Amino acid sequence: MSDPRLQTLLDAAPGLRLKTDPADLEHYGRDWTRRWTPAPLAIALPATVEDVQAVVQWANAHRVALVPSGGRTGLSGGAVAANGELVLSLERMNQAIDFNAVDRTLTVQAGMPLEAVHNAAREQGLVYPVDFASRGSCAIGGTIATNAGGIRVIRYGNTREWIAGLKVVTGAGDVLELNRALIKNSSGYDLRHLFIGSEGTLGVVVEATVRLTDPPPPTNVMLLALPSFEVLMQVFAAFRERLQLEAFEFFTDCALQHVLAHGAQKPFDEVHPYYVVTEFAIGDEAKEAAAMAAFEACMEQGWVSDGVISQSDAQAAQLWRLREGITEALARYVPYKNDVSVRISAMPAFLAETQALLGEAYPQFEVVWFGHIGDGNLHINVLKPDGMENADFVTQCEQVTTLLAASLKRHQGSISAEHGIGLVKKGYLESTRSADEIAVMRGIKRVLDPHGLMNPGKLFDT
Repeated sequence: MSDPRLQTLLDAAPGLRLKTDPADLEHYGRDWTRRWTPAPLAIALPATVEDVQAVVQWANAHRVALVPSGGRTGLSGGAVAANGELVLSLERMNQAIDFNAVDRTLTVQAGMPLEAVHNAAREQGLVYPVDFASRGSCAIGGTIATNAGGIRVIRYGNTREWIAGLKVVTGAGDVLELNRALIKNSSGYDLRHLFIGSEGTLGVVVEATVRLTDPPPPTNVMLLALPSFEVLMQVFAAFRERLQLEAFEFFTDCALQHVLAHGAQKPFDEVHPYYVVTEFAIGDEAKEAAAMAAFEACMEQGWVSDGVISQSDAQAAQLWRLREGITEALARYVPYKNDVSVRISAMPAFLAETQALLGEAYPQFEVVWFGHIGDGNLHINVLKPDGMENADFVTQCEQVTTLLAASLKRHQGSISAEHGIGLVKKGYLESTRSADEIAVMRGIKRVLDPHGLMNPGKLFDT
């Protein structure tokens, strides 16, 4: 332990574990972006809220920057420690604390994996409905820090809607209990919502009380093949009008080919340019008939070229793999990712403009599109050609992201729908937030993190 300050940290928090091996520094110092070289001071692994508080107080005393860390599945550089920061990993704080059957809430430590939260809710006959493909590795605290969305936002909303209360340690080292799971609470500012989506820049979420709900009704999954990009929103409107949608996800044939190469089963004999996987409530003959009516209406209009409906849970999982397997299938290309959103009503015009923009700007790159069209969220993945230097690739991509940010500003959208701002997107924050809004955000940070030590350089420069 070469830095003498670390011994004083262990003295202040005897239950703390520290890691300083080079392999650990690399592992904990980065997220899925892989764009920055990790260089943390050390990795601190607390076991209790008191440990976290002691770490933050020590950091303030020694002016050491902190990077809160969950599952590090982020895609915006929000969990990167590249400048000698102390990584504060909550992976040891991974237990369910309390279930309240009357309130239908579950209180968990922030390092608990999302899938474990799902399982704990299911044991009580209920569900925590926020869900996405990285459920097995992401931590609930990280999903709160980014207000994560996922595949069922169209039905259940973002993480924010399901957080009943939070316990946080602020950047000043104070422990706050926020909202305490109240349904109604009009007693001033709801500080809980400041920490949701704050990307660890205000403090550390250490515990969360999440709301649970009834399991969804029986559902079915349908995969649709579309002949063109332009009919996408008509198909969405036709299905939303007739069905209770749980999800409505879009992807291109380019995305499908990567997933098939990764081991998924081919759904159709013919190749189609665009696809939608949608999940919807069934349970009686009328709902099943409505699903077929929606499909047939789209076929008659020429909006859908082919389709398949799941006949079993196994087949439903196979269809979902075609969408959920995209990120994993693309990982080896280290894609440059854009994660944007607009209002659903603005989506047709934005899609047309963006498609033209990217077709002109990226003729030399393979661009993979997919997204949560039902909630206005589009993912754009640009794949780095083999042999191209990463720095040159990023530079070219960022030039086009500047144009994309301008388009989002015109359509009153957001440069980050669900991945956060982090290091990757902070240069484009002004396309989403006004100067006055950013000034207020900076002021809030100064109050809760007076020395600017919490995840510095993320979201905006202090």
